[in-house]
Amino acid sequence: MERALTILALLIVAAVPDICLAMPMQLGPYVTGFLGATMPRRNCNVTTTDFSSNQTFDERVRFDPGVDVGGAGGFDFGYLRLEGELSYKEADIKSIADNTGVNQYRDIDGNLGALAFMANAFFDFHNYTPVTPYMGGGIGFATLHLSNTYATDANNNRLLMYPRDDNTVFAYQAGAGLNIALNRRYSLDLGYRYFNTDWASFSRYALTTSSVRFESHNATVGFRIKF
Repeated sequence: MERALTILALLIVAAVPDICLAMPMQLGPYVTGFLGATMPRRNCNVTTTDFSSNQTFDERVRFDPGVDVGGAGGFDFGYLRLEGELSYKEADIKSIADNTGVNQYRDIDGNLGALAFMANAFFDFHNYTPVTPYMGGGIGFATLHLSNTYATDANNNRLLMYPRDDNTVFAYQAGAGLNIALNRRYSLDLGYRYFNTDWASFSRYALTTSSVRFESHNATVGFRIKF
């Protein structure tokens, strides 16, 4: 056991110079791919207008955690990075309840997704370690996709709560993270993003319109390559 620990210590000591030489990262273009989890806002309000009966329904929707996957390409100027990002977030609908508390639906089958195109700016706080903290944000637009969403009411009736539709709206995000240099070209990215969109209106059928937005907290792990 002692011999194994000694060998491990020697390997770490031998690797330290290479890690230190990895800082600072070279400037220039880069690409990043990332994968993580999206956690939509716990209570999301959905407003549905039924024009046939001239009624408006306000419902509280909750989501399960979902997936966040995407990539970005940009240019590193040293302390500032500018990039374009493409990402997709999707989460299943967990529960639907009337805001009055009268109707609680069950056996929910549906999801909400967001295909986002963002222009980002991040500020890097370089130091004498391989770990570089950063913070920033971006603006752009997102195409929200609402699937056909079914639910069962208290009388065991299977209902189509929201019909499938798409809508493109303004989106923004803000966040921070840590970039961990592996060498001068490659690094790992641990990031957090708060993501939000404008209200999207889904009206596949002219008789109803449902309005919702995609607001979420996102944690990702990425891999960055510098050129």
